[in-house]
Amino acid sequence: MSLFVLDTDILSLLQLSNRVVANRVLRHPPQDLAVAIISVEEQLRSWFTLCRSAKTRSELAYAYERFTRNVSSLKDMQVLSFTEQAIGRFEALRRMKLGVKANDLRIAAIAIENSAIVVTRNRKDFGRIPGLLIEDWSI
Repeated sequence: MSLFVLDTDILSLLQLSNRVVANRVLRHPPQDLAVAIISVEEQLRSWFTLCRSAKTRSELAYAYERFTRNVSSLKDMQVLSFTEQAIGRFEALRRMKLGVKANDLRIAAIAIENSAIVVTRNRKDFGRIPGLLIEDWSI
């Protein structure tokens, strides 16, 4: 079986119960699904920022409730680390000047090092990365 790495956007759609994405995810056993630690970092950073910028009790409670749901949704996900090999791959990809954002290159590097397929809606950028397999589960 293949290993599928959900990028941050697809992970967010899954967490928001997007029917199309959820149905595609359900077609695969949990051991075939993963997220890159970069996606976890991006999501957590967003929730930290929202919590710190809340101005009212209501905003703060909302931010922490969403933050709590986000963390809970990740508890059963396989998380792939940014290993030394993936860092080396990322650095090589960056030197290629592909015009792809650093975090997308990091996710791609993790996927390539794990012989995985990136699940993304961002075909434009991820499609520029040599050796990377991608699929869009949002359509």
